[in-house]
Amino acid sequence: MDAQNHDPDSEQAPGRKAHSGPPPGETPPGEGGLSGAGPRETHNPTKGWSVAPLTALLVVVALFVAFFLTYAIWIAVGGIG
Repeated sequence: MDAQNHDPDSEQAPGRKAHSGPPPGETPPGEGGLSGAGPRETHNPTKGWSVAPLTALLVVVALFVAFFLTYAIWIAVGGIG
């Protein structure tokens, strides 16, 4: 099995001279990072849930618990006749 060198010969590569780097302007500039990617966020709440959604959730949970507790008591006292 022959080992092949997959690197191009520096003498035959376009834009290259023997034993020198690429000519100016051929190498792309370095990346600037991702700080400018995407839209600018103007509203980013840092605190948890607001009062209204939390209150609504608690009311729904309380109604759910009350319904099943009432149903369990009704079944226990022989409500189905």
